[in-house]
Amino acid sequence: MAPSKPRAPEGDLATFQRERFAHDGVAHDVVRKGKGPAVLVLTEMPGISPHVLGFADRVVALGCTAVLPSLFGTAGRDPLRPAVTGALYALSSMARACISREFTVFATGRSSPVVDWLRALAEVEHRRCGGPGVGVVGMCFTGGFALAMAADARVLAPVMSQPSLPFALTRDRRRTIDCDDATLDAVAQRCDREGLRVIGLRFKGDPLVPAERFQLLRERLGEGFVAVELEQADGHPEGPLKKHHSVLTGALIDAPGEPTRAALDRVLQLFRDKLLAG
Repeated sequence: MAPSKPRAPEGDLATFQRERFAHDGVAHDVVRKGKGPAVLVLTEMPGISPHVLGFADRVVALGCTAVLPSLFGTAGRDPLRPAVTGALYALSSMARACISREFTVFATGRSSPVVDWLRALAEVEHRRCGGPGVGVVGMCFTGGFALAMAADARVLAPVMSQPSLPFALTRDRRRTIDCDDATLDAVAQRCDREGLRVIGLRFKGDPLVPAERFQLLRERLGEGFVAVELEQADGHPEGPLKKHHSVLTGALIDAPGEPTRAALDRVLQLFRDKLLAG
């Protein structure tokens, strides 16, 4: 039997500090770790998992501060173990997020209201951590949040990993992303004037991240959008989903030479170049 390929590392929540951040009447827990310029790590569904913490540890190892807002779910809980209760937890977390007023799940042409809270958090973390600006990586449910935040001049390194909103339930929704037109125009202007680059990651064939969504971003952002599109065969053979989805966590093969590892390294290099160079 062939040996299992290396999986994404898992982090330990106990090694992170937990705080509470409030802005404009909205408050969420935030877990943080490290020193240096801030990188906001916006978790995928159903919450801040050990794999998301493992990614955050890599950000810390670069010389950055990983800042993880807990927007849904239970921080530190592994959604895959045990299988039955984990599945129920994932469904419960998704259902609560779908009815929350903080998130735009089905509507098109709108940014989620929680983006305003995230921008305030980024402002505070920039003052606290220093550096030229901040990085943001959104995953799955939060992927488009990184795009909307990139309208802010403080955000120098935005990354969208498998941006999944709005849910692509119809043909028209496949060619949309949860970012309003004015904000998307502002991001495009930064790409043209400042050389901002927005990285987008997806697996081809992922029904949650249709190809039309990335095509829209190519048209709107031009050279400012850097698309990293992987084949389904590139994902981990023991990944949690039938169709590979989570580029930086669940479907990552953590070995040099693997396409998913190259995608991860590209994200980390963006943080080095934009936040740490000089």
